[in-house]
Amino acid sequence: MLTKKQLDLLEFIHRRLKADGVPPSFDEMKIALDLRSKSGIHRLITALEERGFIRRLAHRARAIEILRLPESLGGSADSATSHGFKPEVLNGGRASAPAAAPSASVTTASTPAVLELPVMGRIAAGVPIEAINQVSHQIAIPQAMLSSAGHHYALEVRGDSMIDAGINDGDIVVIRETDTADDGDIVVALVQNEEATLKRIFRRDGAIALEAENPAYETRTYPEDQVQIQGRLVGLIRSY
Repeated sequence: MLTKKQLDLLEFIHRRLKADGVPPSFDEMKIALDLRSKSGIHRLITALEERGFIRRLAHRARAIEILRLPESLGGSADSATSHGFKPEVLNGGRASAPAAAPSASVTTASTPAVLELPVMGRIAAGVPIEAINQVSHQIAIPQAMLSSAGHHYALEVRGDSMIDAGINDGDIVVIRETDTADDGDIVVALVQNEEATLKRIFRRDGAIALEAENPAYETRTYPEDQVQIQGRLVGLIRSY
């Protein structure tokens, strides 16, 4: 039997995996469950893993797979799901420009559906770099990674400021195009209409705080009118 907090966390992870194809970060879990520290999330994750509801995938940051759901969430004792976050091995790319709609999906009897997304450029996971403004090439993305609504595009990460969120230099991030985000979301932010960066966003006292996931980088705060949200992180692909 799960406690209420364990059930709430499992439901939150399941909901995010279904919507975005990527599990939430520990910070997002902490905010969703209104906990004061990540240590409480670690305990809940461990309890869910010990009870056989989830599995943490070794050597993959922020990778959680749901193995089964309780009946209250639509599962059964022997049910299992396949919404775990599993990065695909794809070549990283360079790029940059206005987002283009994905092309038609490609399927065969033996391969899953994929979509061609534009790689829009390199995004800074560090200090901001020049704004993205030109598409360089397309990249094939598993359709299951994409949320059902909105246009998507891909970016190549440069820098290490988001490593504690499992985002490394050279990774390809999949972004859903949107101009809104909740506190704690990882977003593409256009700063002062000329620099783009990948950061976690928070609203504080009428300003926008762009927060890194690496203690070596300071949080940068700007007036609201100097930050435009260009999209929200929904997936990640890593080359090995």
